[in-house]
Amino acid sequence: MKLSSIFKPILLSATLAIGLAGCGATNQNISATEDGKADVKAGNQEVNIYTARHYEADDAIYQKFTEETGIKVNVVKGEAEELIERLKREGESTQADLFIAVDGGVLANAKQNDILQPVTSDVINENVPENLRDVDNNWIGMATRARIIAYSKEKVSPEELSTYEDLTNEKWRNRLLVRSSTSLYNQSLLASFIELNGEEQAEQWSEGIVNNFARQPDGGDRDQAKAIAAGIGDVAIMNTYYVGLLANSEDPEEVKVAENIGVFFPNQETTGTHVNISGIGLTKHSKNKDNAIKLIEYLTSVEAQEFLSANNYEFPVNSNAQKPELLESWGEFKMQELNFDTLGEHNKKAIEIFNKTGWK
Repeated sequence: MKLSSIFKPILLSATLAIGLAGCGATNQNISATEDGKADVKAGNQEVNIYTARHYEADDAIYQKFTEETGIKVNVVKGEAEELIERLKREGESTQADLFIAVDGGVLANAKQNDILQPVTSDVINENVPENLRDVDNNWIGMATRARIIAYSKEKVSPEELSTYEDLTNEKWRNRLLVRSSTSLYNQSLLASFIELNGEEQAEQWSEGIVNNFARQPDGGDRDQAKAIAAGIGDVAIMNTYYVGLLANSEDPEEVKVAENIGVFFPNQETTGTHVNISGIGLTKHSKNKDNAIKLIEYLTSVEAQEFLSANNYEFPVNSNAQKPELLESWGEFKMQELNFDTLGEHNKKAIEIFNKTGWK
C-alpha cells in the first residue's frame, strides 16, 4: 500500500522477540535506536499497544507520534479475541496501555470483560462525536467503514439498488457475492438487523441472501469485487475501504477491478447504511496512562485522521478532517443509528442464524 506524502514512509526496523505462548501475536517496537535495535531501557517514555489492526498506515502514525513527543510506541499485533484473553490472563501485570479492535462488537466484548477503563479528555471529546464513542468512554472511535453494495457498472444500474433487504429479491438470484459467515463484518451486519428488525426478520434476510448466492462464499471482500469483474456475480456486500485499496493498488489489474465497480449506500430511505468502527480503549491496568491518552488524542486529531483516511480509505471520526477525493466522490450518506454495544450482544444469535440458514 502506498503511503501519502503527508508523512514520510516508515520502514519498521525493530522487533521485540517477546514470547507469546498460546497467543499467535507478534511484537513490534515502532521506535528504534540509530543502529536499528529497539531501545527498551526502564524509565523511557513509552506507550504499549495491543492491536488487532495490521496496517502500515497505523505504524507510520505511531512513528510520527514518537517523533513529535519522544514517546515510544511498542506494538503487539494479534487477533482481537486472543488479545482480550491475554489481557484477562495478565491482569494487573500487563504492560499493555491501549487495546485497539476493528469491530464495535469486539470493543463491547472488551468492555464486558472488564479490561478497559474510562478515558477522560476534553481533547478527545472535541475530536470524536458522542455517537462514535462508548457511552462510558471505555473506547473511542478511531475510524469507520461502511458495508455497502458494490455493483457491476456494466450489468447493474444504481437505480436497481435500494436496500439490504432488497438483495433477497428473486431478481438477484445467482447474482449475489459475499464472504463467509465467519467474517466478523457479516456477523456484525446481521447483528445490526437483529437489533433493528428483530430475530425473525434477520433470519428471513439471511435465508434470502443464501438463496441468491452466485457461488458459495469464498475469499475476503476484495475477492468479491474481483469476482464481479470476472463475471461470476453482479453485486456484492463489502466494506468501502477495500474499494479504496483496490483503486490505489500497485497492481494494475486491481485498479481495473475498482474502475469497473460502483459503490451504493443502501437503506438511505429507511434505517441507513451499516457502519462499523475501529476503536481504541485504555486498558484497566495501564502503567503509562498519561502517554496513552496523549496517543488517543493524537490518533483522533485532524492530522492523523486525514493521513489514515488518505492511506487506508476509512472514514475519519473527526468531522474536521478532510476525506480523500475517492471517498468524497461517493458523497454523503445516512448511517445506521444504533449503540455499537448491540453488535456484541447479538453476535451469538447472528452466528446461530447463519448456521441455521446455511450461510457457510
